[in-house]
Amino acid sequence: MKSTKENKYRITPLIPLRDIVIFPKMIAPLFVGRGKSIKAIEQAEKDGAELLLVTQKDPTIIEPQVSDLYSVGVLGKIIQTLKLPDNTLKILVEATTKVAIVKAIDNDGYFQGVIEPINEVDKDDLDTKAMMKSVIGQFQEYAKYNSKINHEIFHVLDEIKDAGHLADIVTANLTLSIDKKQDLLEISNVKARLKKLLIEIEYEISLFKSEQKIREDVKKQIDKTQKDYFLNEQMKAIQKELGATKDGKSEFSIIEAKIKKIKLSEEAREKALAELQKLKITNSMSAEASVIRNYLDYLLDLPWGIHTKKEDDIERAEKILDSQHYGLQKVKERVLEFLAVQKRTKSNKGSIICFVGPPGVGKTSLARSIAEATGRKFEKFSLGGIRDEAEIRGHRKTYLGAMPGKIMYLLKKAKASNAVILLDEIDKMGSDFRGDPAAALLEVLDPEQNSKFVDHYMEVSFDLSEVMFIATANTTQMHRALLDRMEVIRIEGYTEDEKMEIAKKHLIKKQKHEHRLNSKEFAISDEALLSIIRYYTKEAGVRNLEREISKIARKIVREIEQRRKKSVVISNRNLEKYLGVRKFIFGESEEKSLVGVTTGLAYTEVGGDLLAIEAVTIPGKGQIKTTGKLGEVMQESAQAAFSYFKSHSLKYGIIPPKINNQDIHLHVPEGATPKDGPSAGIAMFTSIVSAMTNIPVNKSVAMTGEITLRGRVLPIGGLKEKLLAANRGGIKTVLIPYENKKDLSEVPENITKGLEIIPVKTADEVLKCALTDTIIPVKWLEGNDISDISLENPDNDIVTH
Repeated sequence: MKSTKENKYRITPLIPLRDIVIFPKMIAPLFVGRGKSIKAIEQAEKDGAELLLVTQKDPTIIEPQVSDLYSVGVLGKIIQTLKLPDNTLKILVEATTKVAIVKAIDNDGYFQGVIEPINEVDKDDLDTKAMMKSVIGQFQEYAKYNSKINHEIFHVLDEIKDAGHLADIVTANLTLSIDKKQDLLEISNVKARLKKLLIEIEYEISLFKSEQKIREDVKKQIDKTQKDYFLNEQMKAIQKELGATKDGKSEFSIIEAKIKKIKLSEEAREKALAELQKLKITNSMSAEASVIRNYLDYLLDLPWGIHTKKEDDIERAEKILDSQHYGLQKVKERVLEFLAVQKRTKSNKGSIICFVGPPGVGKTSLARSIAEATGRKFEKFSLGGIRDEAEIRGHRKTYLGAMPGKIMYLLKKAKASNAVILLDEIDKMGSDFRGDPAAALLEVLDPEQNSKFVDHYMEVSFDLSEVMFIATANTTQMHRALLDRMEVIRIEGYTEDEKMEIAKKHLIKKQKHEHRLNSKEFAISDEALLSIIRYYTKEAGVRNLEREISKIARKIVREIEQRRKKSVVISNRNLEKYLGVRKFIFGESEEKSLVGVTTGLAYTEVGGDLLAIEAVTIPGKGQIKTTGKLGEVMQESAQAAFSYFKSHSLKYGIIPPKINNQDIHLHVPEGATPKDGPSAGIAMFTSIVSAMTNIPVNKSVAMTGEITLRGRVLPIGGLKEKLLAANRGGIKTVLIPYENKKDLSEVPENITKGLEIIPVKTADEVLKCALTDTIIPVKWLEGNDISDISLENPDNDIVTH
């Protein structure tokens, strides 16, 4: 090995160590598998078997770099090398000297270190000897807590006279972290190293003492719990032998008396007596006895034959519904009809209603009002996200932790077998490997079957025919058989006038009450309320409207409490101060009529909305491309519209060669929002014709309707919501399918007022109303050139050559 600068610096092959720090005079076995380390060992054996051992900072690094190594290591001598079957090496190394790494080099596939020896500062004085003695004493104390320490080592420590060597041996046998051991290795002042070592040993001893105390405390707690359990079980056994409870009656006699008292069905009574007999012969300390007790408790807690007194005063019910809900005449009429039939027939059979409508229109609160109007108990079952069939039918008793289904639970909670149970968000149920809860509801909601409903846990039939089930949903997209079992009542979105009345009669009063404000402190003008509805909310219901009113109320409370204001009146002048800038635009459609841009009308779960449909022509091969996250049905509708246009292109003044040389790109903006449904068919057709003929679409016209390959316009749903959206967007003319003309009678006049509604049967009628110019048909025979076509014929016919 060559040396430089008068042997002060030396270059030695280097291997990085993981999870170990080697100290001078230690003999350690090492397993080496990294390619660089193996090459370093091979080079060291060529140069005299001297090897530099350096610990890497992060043991998780598989291929360390120079910067990943500590700057102090030890020089070692390879005593023995053994090659293992997996091509790794096992070497036995004896560490000799502690050295500083001046520089580490990555040389030809292995590491080398430029090193210089570290001269330790060691004074053989009384202080050093005292510290050595303290280290040995503390290490003996440490060994009492750490069973891994070999006590033979103390014979070796007593013979050591060198303080640095003593510190190295003790440090190597402590369970310290790698970085702490490396810190001790790097301290060259022996007295300072001993002092640091004493601190570390003391810390480890205190850690062991704390752990031991915690273990003892836990053991005491466990012993106490086991003792309490044993005594309790002994007490139960004694009570069982005596056959009596605290009040002098046996457990079995109490259950038997309860069975006789309750109006159980014959089937349920036989089951209860059989389970009681089984409980008598079962060991009271067994798990089976606990299962039987739980079952009997649940069975006997159900409302067998218990009814709340039903209110059949129809006028009273009507007053309750009117006081709590504005509008919704169809729904109220249906509820009152049901009450009248119930009063007449004394039967509740067939009363399964499903309210379908956008969020915030009052479906859930209407169900509560129905319960109040009929004098029944009310319970709610939220079905959103339910995927397990056992939530409806319960688990079988054989399963650990089995429980009845939610229907039985709600009846037990209501303590009445004629309660109103709200099945909220019934369209939001899912299904997976645990079953289909929608299918499990079929029996519950079938008036012909639910009188014999059997829960898996209860194992006996229970009569649900007296229960009034009310379901709510945003759409009818649910299990078809389930939908067939319910009477669907649609709750449409509210008009502006209805929202105004609801806000004045209910929402403002509610927020005043919740924020403890009186009429003198807080008032909203009608103009400001209308502005909130138009410019700060965009919904079919009134939930966001209530949030905006609540926001104003909070700010007013703060002004009264902090700034000592006595009253605040909200008007259009100060509305933005409380609600910020306007969020929505009202009464504005497109600025001008554009080519290829048609306004469609859409119906979503949250009400109606305007839908811009854009089309442009691009060079191509006569194909159509759709974008805007359109669903499968909407894409097929676009294909149908394009196919109808291509098959009648001459009628629209476009010859086949022009179509075959161009593609249509159809886009529906707000591309992140999924869109689907066939009702945009005529709007897409209008955009295609406008783009191909270069005739703008009238900006004040909106339309809705499905198109067929024969150009017919088919009816659509959600007409009221769509007309509401048109009114809000400043649309003047609305084209609807002719078959929807009959539905206009159910749309309030304040929605249709100001709108010209034109029923259409065919696509040609749509174009006459929507385009700003007249389309001139052409004639063309295959083989003709485009230059052969002239529009000078007064009959709009082209004479072909």
